[in-house]
Amino acid sequence: MMIHPPAFGDGQRIGLFGGSFNPAHRGHYMVALYALKTLKLDWVWWLVSPQNPLKDARETGAYATRMAATRAVACHPRFVVTDIEQQLGTRTTAETLRKLEPVLRRGHFVWIMGADSFASFHHWHNWVEIAERLPMAILARPGYSLRALGGPAATRLDQFQIPVHLAPRLVTTPPPAWCFIPMPLRPESSTAIRKGRKAVIASSSAAS
Repeated sequence: MMIHPPAFGDGQRIGLFGGSFNPAHRGHYMVALYALKTLKLDWVWWLVSPQNPLKDARETGAYATRMAATRAVACHPRFVVTDIEQQLGTRTTAETLRKLEPVLRRGHFVWIMGADSFASFHHWHNWVEIAERLPMAILARPGYSLRALGGPAATRLDQFQIPVHLAPRLVTTPPPAWCFIPMPLRPESSTAIRKGRKAVIASSSAAS
């Protein structure tokens, strides 16, 4: 299958930051930025998912709208918003990484996720396969760090955790390997933003 990944040089260090981004917000931006700096990455690719398999399609939102909003948020010369999953026709991270294998072999890639995602990582389709394909950087998120570090995924992968002072080595460490990276916590939440929008619409409808 012919796909068009973002341009990059062989051997470069690249973070894959996947999600629904419904909507993307400043918290996402700071996670990507902190990962970029802490892991000494050349690029962060934002992989906007066509449909999160753990969410209802009506909850995910229109793809074109999410892509446009993510591009507006991810304003950094080292960030690239990509529709790779749309090109591949994949719906799970494991399937995406499987089909991206020829691309992944050309560089040093790491999967980036927030602690909120890692807390429920054991519910992802073929989550162990994901951990065995790429090293993973777990960034702190409000209210989820302790839950993530004490969850099933962290317990299963405990022996493969890398201390944060060695975080730059994560990208070139053969998987499975993961690192929990503390960072200044951000209050933004896609769920809260969606609820706020619904409340405004409901209030406007009631007023009219």
